Amino acid sequence: MNLEYFIAKRLITAKDYKSSISAPIIKIAISAIAIGMIMMIVSVATGIGLQQKIREKVSAFNGHIIISNYDNNQSEVTLVSISKKQDFYPKFTSVPGVEHIQAIASKAGIIRTETAFEGIIFKGVGNDYKWDNIKEYLVSGKLPDYSKNVNQEVLISQFLANRLNLKVGDLFNTFFIKEDQNRLPNIRRFKITGIFNSGFQEFDATYIIGDIRHMQRINKWAPDQIGAFEVFVDDFNAIESTGEQVYAQTSSTLDTKTIIEKYSYIFEWLQLFDFNIIVILVVMILVATINMVVALLVLILERTQMIGILKALGANNWSVRKIFLYNAFYLIVRGLFWGNLIGISLLLIQQQFGIIQLPPENYYVNQAPVYLNWGYILLLNLLTVTVCFLVLLIPSYIITKISPVKAIRFD
Repeated sequence: MNLEYFIAKRLITAKDYKSSISAPIIKIAISAIAIGMIMMIVSVATGIGLQQKIREKVSAFNGHIIISNYDNNQSEVTLVSISKKQDFYPKFTSVPGVEHIQAIASKAGIIRTETAFEGIIFKGVGNDYKWDNIKEYLVSGKLPDYSKNVNQEVLISQFLANRLNLKVGDLFNTFFIKEDQNRLPNIRRFKITGIFNSGFQEFDATYIIGDIRHMQRINKWAPDQIGAFEVFVDDFNAIESTGEQVYAQTSSTLDTKTIIEKYSYIFEWLQLFDFNIIVILVVMILVATINMVVALLVLILERTQMIGILKALGANNWSVRKIFLYNAFYLIVRGLFWGNLIGISLLLIQQQFGIIQLPPENYYVNQAPVYLNWGYILLLNLLTVTVCFLVLLIPSYIITKISPVKAIRFD
C-alpha cells in the first residue's frame, strides 16, 4: 500500500463521516443497502418457501404423476378400474428418478351426522401408501394401519371434523351413491383414528383417507383392481421429463398426467412469484446503487482539496479512484452486514414461531413458509456488491477531471 493511499484511507473513515456534511447521506446509503438486502432475502426465502410448500401439499395428496384409465382423467373419483398387475408395479425400475409408486381408488360420498352432513371424496389406500407425506400434517390421533385385515380406521381433516363436530375416536356413517340411481346407497361406518390439517383447503374440505378394500367391495372389484397409481419422483424440477418417460413405459390403455398438468391453475399462479421476486431484486439493487452513487459523488466533492493534494504529490487518477472505491466498498459491506443480520433474524423468527399468518383459502398455507438457504443468501450478497461496485466506477471517473491546481484552491 503506497503512502498516498494510506493517508487517504486515514482521512476518509467512518469516524470522519460523523462530523462531515456527508454524514446524513452516508447513513441513508447504508440504510438503503440494508433495507434492500432485507427485502431481497425475505422475498426470495418466502417466495421459494411458498412454492415448495404448495408443491409438497399437492404431491402429498396426488403424487407427482398419476397413472389412470383414460376414462378417469377428468374426474377426481375412480370411474373405471385398472389392474395392479403391471410391469411397473410395485417397483418402477424402468424409469430413473422414480422414488415410489402406490395404488389408490377414490369415490364420492356423503358424511352424515346427527347435526350436519358434508360431501367428501373417500380416498382408498393400501399398505403401500407413502404416509410420510401426510404424517407432517397430523394434528391429533395416529395414522391408520391397513397392513392386516380391512378395518374402519380413517383420517379426516380438521376442517371437516370441525364442521361435522367430530373428534378422534368418533364413529360416523358415510353414504356412497351407486351408479344405478334406483338402488339404495352403500353405507359404511368409519372410525376416526387421526385428524390432519394441511392448510390446503381445497384438499382439507374434500378428502378423507381410508382402506382401499372398502372401495373394491363397494365397486365389486377384485383384489387386484384399483383406480389409479400415484408416482413419486426424486427431483420435482425434472417432473415433466420423468412424466414423459413414465408415459412411454406404460400400456397404451393407460394415461399419465403430472400434477402440474392436473393443477395447472395452481402452478401457473406459483410462476408469478418468480416474476415478483425478480422485480423486487431489480428494484432493491437499483435503489441501493443510486444511493451509493449519490454518496460517492458527495464524498468526492467534499474531498476535492484532498484529491488535488494527492495528485500534486504524484498520485495517479486510478490510485485516487481506488481510495474512494475502497471506502464505498466499506459502506456497502456495512449495509450488507446489517441487512443480513436483520433479514436472517426475521426469517428464523418466522420459521420457529410462524408469526405471519396467511389465509389458506387464498395462499393454500396457514402461515408464511420460509426457505432458508445459505447459497442464495451468499449469491444475493455477491450480486449486490458486484453491481454496486461496477456502477460506482462511473461516478469515480469524475476524479480524473479534477485539476490539482484548481482543487487545492477549491473552498
